[in-house]
Amino acid sequence: MPGRFPSWSRAALGENLPEGGFGLYLHWPFCQAKCPYCDFNSHVAANIDQARWLRAYEAEIDRIAAETGPRLLRSIFFGGGTPSLMAPETVAAILDRVRLRWPMANDIEITLEANPTSVEAGKFRAFQAAGVNRLSMGVQALNDMDLRALGRMHSAEEAVQAFDIAREIFDRVSFDLIYARQGQSAADWRRELQQALEMAVDHLSLYQLTIEPETVFGRRHAAGKLPNLPDEDAAIDMWEVTQEICDAAGLRSYEVSNHARQGAESQHNLIYWRCGDYAGIGPGAHGRLTSSAGRAATEALRAPGAWLEAVETQGSGEVPRETLSRDDQLSEFLLMGLRLREGVSLDRLTRLGGARLNRPISELEAEGWLSQTEGRLAVTVTGRPVLEAILRRLLTD
Repeated sequence: MPGRFPSWSRAALGENLPEGGFGLYLHWPFCQAKCPYCDFNSHVAANIDQARWLRAYEAEIDRIAAETGPRLLRSIFFGGGTPSLMAPETVAAILDRVRLRWPMANDIEITLEANPTSVEAGKFRAFQAAGVNRLSMGVQALNDMDLRALGRMHSAEEAVQAFDIAREIFDRVSFDLIYARQGQSAADWRRELQQALEMAVDHLSLYQLTIEPETVFGRRHAAGKLPNLPDEDAAIDMWEVTQEICDAAGLRSYEVSNHARQGAESQHNLIYWRCGDYAGIGPGAHGRLTSSAGRAATEALRAPGAWLEAVETQGSGEVPRETLSRDDQLSEFLLMGLRLREGVSLDRLTRLGGARLNRPISELEAEGWLSQTEGRLAVTVTGRPVLEAILRRLLTD
């Protein structure tokens, strides 16, 4: 059983209250099929007792709300797995319980991740009626051959049709694409991205394919059975194409892999990148919660059955919490915040002990990789492709 936080109060938290806002992440761990590139905590299950799962989510919402107190909730994100496999009635009941436990911002963002199959698209209006106001669609590719290679269960035509349906129902719709796929060239990616932008999209998440060791792709790659992956130079060319085309279309990158028209940025993900607080509920869900005792990292049991049983029999699905040291918080602040075009607050950096980084910051600024403007530290345009190297310089100093 994790330790409980001391009684919450704004006065008790004082300056410990993070500046990035407060959100709620709910993890639905089930998928119809496991994609070969995916290392998320997702599982294939034929039969799911949604009523039982709902009771567990409600119990965890009650538990976390008792710890946080009535903090203003700015975002809710249903992630997974494939949350669009949830019954809309389950989503509605979860949101009803959340409303009972936390005050919500007037402009709260409530996102649900969805696959663009025709079956799931048929549920979009019911999700909107349940309270979801933003949809994030896992499109991943706009041609059928690559969709099959990625293990996706929809066609390119289905994806376009599902997007059109979503745009009719939701004010805000985002979708994901993966580039640097097998056999893909920069010219291929340029054509595909231009097609995506013709779909009247206002937010795109554009990720380079990464080969994670504990995935089907990882095992194939280790065995030499994943041919024609673009090399590093080709991947950089695709990244540059991404910036060029999205900038020209008015979808500037506000984070390394995320592009949006002004005002359409993902508010939930901004809480992560600005190192705000967020409660994580569901198997494998992570969170960050601040109390008068400091800032803690929370994590739930990964296995769906073990999490469900722990909630029902022990009153919590969490593993023991870790209190983050000042150095941990500083590292996380830079790792997350420098992904943003806006960068990080120099004042908050100083409060976390960042003064000891003055020398490497000055060196990186002189080399043209970092800039300090109007009280913020940010990676420059030329520095963004080498962000990992910049972070290594800062965090190993």
